[in-house]
Amino acid sequence: MSRELPFIARQARQAGLLNCHICGQLSRAPAGGGFLRCPRCRAPVHMRKPASLATTWALVIAAAILYIPANLLPMMSTASLLGSQDDTIMSGVIFLWQSGSWPLAAVVFFASVMVPLLKIFALVYLAASAQRRSRHRLIQRTRLYRMVEFVGRWSMLDIYVIAILVALVKFQGLATIQAGPAAVAFGAVVVLTMFAAMSFDPRLIWDPAADSAPSLPDPDSDHA
Repeated sequence: MSRELPFIARQARQAGLLNCHICGQLSRAPAGGGFLRCPRCRAPVHMRKPASLATTWALVIAAAILYIPANLLPMMSTASLLGSQDDTIMSGVIFLWQSGSWPLAAVVFFASVMVPLLKIFALVYLAASAQRRSRHRLIQRTRLYRMVEFVGRWSMLDIYVIAILVALVKFQGLATIQAGPAAVAFGAVVVLTMFAAMSFDPRLIWDPAADSAPSLPDPDSDHA
């Protein structure tokens, strides 16, 4: 079954079929390779996403840079009658662990530290392998891309927790909690990785396999 997949991808490109990303309409590419709009919704249609790898690399590098202050700077600042305190993501995880909330500490650590980091590494791997036109582990890399898209929505857990704490504490009048600069950096990391996953064209994973597949006879030539 795995040997048939490159043939399918090659035949689609050979036939010059383009798929609209908005409405799913199939269209034939212009003979001269010019600009094409979807005949149904008039959206721009491309054989591959324009500047996919360059955009993905730019967004991933920016996310990797912002990941450092997101973990080093204070995520939350608390002010009460007893004083003020700044907490980072890791200090919050340590506090939850020491207070006995082990499941919550594990969830916060995984969703706020490991998920963004693993997502950055996964996008770097996907972009680098596509740029090198690697033909190894095509199905596994496709599944990895789908996983990156799926877990992206769970990376904002810390922002949700801070928003709930701010609302509850201010409502009770016990203290004042404000989001620190790390919250902005962390939110930027999540948004940048989401846009990087959206900018990456997963069809680039299969292009090298399609290019190396044996040529198939053109069905139109048999009727000529």
